[in-house]
Amino acid sequence: MEYQAELNRWMERAGEDPDLIAELLEIREDEKAVSDRFYRHLAFGTGGLRGIIGAGTNRMNLYTVRRATQALADYLNASNLPKSVAIAHDSRLKGELFSREAARVLAANGITAHLYPRLEPTPALSWAVRHLRCGAGICVTASHNPAQYNGYKVYGADGCQITPEAAEKVLAFMERTDCFDSVKLTDYDRAVSEGKICLIGDGCLDAFVDAVLALRPGNDVSRLKLVYTPLNGSGLECVQKLLAKMGVAELTVVPSQAEPDGRFPTCPYPNPEIREAMEEGLRLCDTVKPDLLLGTDPDCDRMGAAVPDGQGGYRLITGNEMGVLLLDYLCRTLAARGTMPQDPVAVTTIVSTDMAGPVAAAYGVELRRMLTGFKYIGEQIGLLEAEGRKERYIFGFEESYGYLSGAHVRDKDAVNAVMLACECAAWYAGQGITLLDAMNALYEKFGFYRSGLISKAFEGQDGMKAMEELMRSLRTAPPAEISGKRVESVVDYLGGDTGLIPSDVLEFRLEEAGKVIVRPSGTEPKLKLYLSVRGTSEADALERLEALDKGARALLG
Repeated sequence: MEYQAELNRWMERAGEDPDLIAELLEIREDEKAVSDRFYRHLAFGTGGLRGIIGAGTNRMNLYTVRRATQALADYLNASNLPKSVAIAHDSRLKGELFSREAARVLAANGITAHLYPRLEPTPALSWAVRHLRCGAGICVTASHNPAQYNGYKVYGADGCQITPEAAEKVLAFMERTDCFDSVKLTDYDRAVSEGKICLIGDGCLDAFVDAVLALRPGNDVSRLKLVYTPLNGSGLECVQKLLAKMGVAELTVVPSQAEPDGRFPTCPYPNPEIREAMEEGLRLCDTVKPDLLLGTDPDCDRMGAAVPDGQGGYRLITGNEMGVLLLDYLCRTLAARGTMPQDPVAVTTIVSTDMAGPVAAAYGVELRRMLTGFKYIGEQIGLLEAEGRKERYIFGFEESYGYLSGAHVRDKDAVNAVMLACECAAWYAGQGITLLDAMNALYEKFGFYRSGLISKAFEGQDGMKAMEELMRSLRTAPPAEISGKRVESVVDYLGGDTGLIPSDVLEFRLEEAGKVIVRPSGTEPKLKLYLSVRGTSEADALERLEALDKGARALLG
């Protein structure tokens, strides 16, 4: 009855978006559908909001976006931070609407909204926050989620996604905010004319691309043959600008995925981590025969790649492999040119490959491991900058296809990653080898590491409870062995002495260089299991990974 009353309230007051009323009329007699939309407010975490587009408090719509923005405005007005916010959106459905509504709320609260006039990448938003000296940033995106999702990422004045402490303060304001009665609004056009909403000029975006270009190691890429897909997202403009300035002459953009389209008609799950999303590009490679296929996700903060396999086809490079390749390439180049900084630092995450450790050590680079989420890598850059030693930072990566080689932004940057991948591929081509050859050489030198990922979805109210119960069970009664391998140690990042902030993550270290890390996703209703092994050969590593996969799945019941 409580859910039904809220549904009736929404039907009376949510008429600004006819799609919402039509949806509510369709599901009003379905008790489960109603409760799923109204049993809670869409969770606001350190990544902001993310959820299915639709009607209700547990969905992404203009009212939940207004509510979050009112809370952000209240937080800023109660702080000493600058009273201005940069806003961007990608190609997601209703992305432009949500960004304009956020700008209206901010302007009504006396906060200047700097709005990109068209879709732009997430790293361009991180850049704009600092470039324009804003107190916060908003990027309307659901990253690589399926088409029915949208999201609302919040950034701090440092260009990083907001800290857990800041998120808690925003959440406290949200809990006092009603999406209909507590939100201040102003007319969009009037706010533009009064200078309360300002469109971000091309100079800001060009400065971002130039900042990426300034990070080039400087290898000639003019003979590189490239196929690129923005996966119907926001990457095309910046990537084309960058490649033109780098001198890449042979660029083929995948036609079916070139234009922004939030329906993602060619890849329902627009994630360059998975083969399905890259299939259109791979098919084009059979004709074009490039040196490199690159793909960026809808908000252009993740990059996937494929390279010739030596047998006439193309082989996808995993996020861990690209991270190791780029780390080794940057270290190798800096060392060869005598430009390696004193006490160099690379940063990765606890779920990324263990192979990064020996690679960094080979060059005398300190490797720091942080919690999952690129904001923690960005935070390390900020700490080094506060010490007056930001040049110590040389590279950061996470296994989920996020990379960053400079301090120009504080989030993963696929524009930067495209530049690095092109330079790396061109350098190795000059040595007569491909990136796949280079990766195999690294395996021979440092060991045959392999990683895997298992994701289990927990949809709806009952699903979230089941996921919480499974984590509780693994925490209170951890397994003694997995896949016949003894669990030698358990690290509980929620309560253990890890040196990191408490996080709902469990790590099971196994005998013979294996591990399983279990964590609920911070952006989706999923439980993720990260698998890692080290073998004596490629075949041995793959055999170990297959066995570990079976054992890890058994943990899920």
